[in-house]
This record gives sequence, C-alpha cells and structure tokens, in this order.
Amino acid sequence: MTSCVEHMLNMELASPLGEPIPIPTRLLYRSQDPLAVQLLFRDGLQGLIPWVFARDLLAAGTQALSGEGDVRVWPAETGPEALLHLLLSSPHGSAHLTASLPAVERWLHRTYQLVPVGRETEALDLETHLAQFLDGAP
Repeated sequence: MTSCVEHMLNMELASPLGEPIPIPTRLLYRSQDPLAVQLLFRDGLQGLIPWVFARDLLAAGTQALSGEGDVRVWPAETGPEALLHLLLSSPHGSAHLTASLPAVERWLHRTYQLVPVGRETEALDLETHLAQFLDGAP
C-alpha cells in the first residue's frame, strides 16, 4: 500500500527584474520512496517539472544552510513570516525559490508521522524494486 503526504504551496521565484514570480508547487512525499521528497512545478510549456531530493536535506535546510551541488536549502528569519530558500541548479540554469518556512515544516512533520525518522529503510520495499530491476521493468 502506498501512502503519500501532499501539499500545495505557493513558492516565489526570484526574478532578475527584482519582482518575485509566484510558482504553484506541489510538495509530495511517498512512503514507497521514504528517503526522498518531490517538488512538482507546473510549467505552461513542459507540464510538470519534478525536483527530487533527500527528505533529510530539506529538513536540515529548515534549520541551517544545507546541501551541495544541485540543491541548497536554508532558512531566513523566524516566526510566522519566516522563509525557506531553495537554490536549484541544473545544466540548463538555476532557480532561487522561497516558500513559507512554517508551511514546509508542517508538511515535513506530516511526512515524519507517515514514516518516522530512522525508519525509512523499513519502509523500503527493496525486494520488489530489485525484482523489477532484474525483470527490466521501470
């Protein structure tokens, strides 16, 4: 059985012109992939654009600067107006996004209710994934 924790969040993309651009973002966590979180951005041209990275990285980024390479996450300010910054980089460019830190923390808390910290490997169905891999299934 697959369980998931979803949340729609309005993130803002920092623009070169200085005016932030609202980006509706779906946060997704699936118990079948307990080590990862997904951010799904809707693009008018390409449809959904997923970014997948470690749940631990996102959680650490709510407390202090975290990540190297493609994903960097850090908090700014405290209280109800606090922001979470995400810097996403790819060979095609980078994007600096901000989101409500309290909203992301509430969503993360729900993911830990589904799969508690330290119990992620218990939720992995390695036998099924290995069988699919060996059978050539996606």
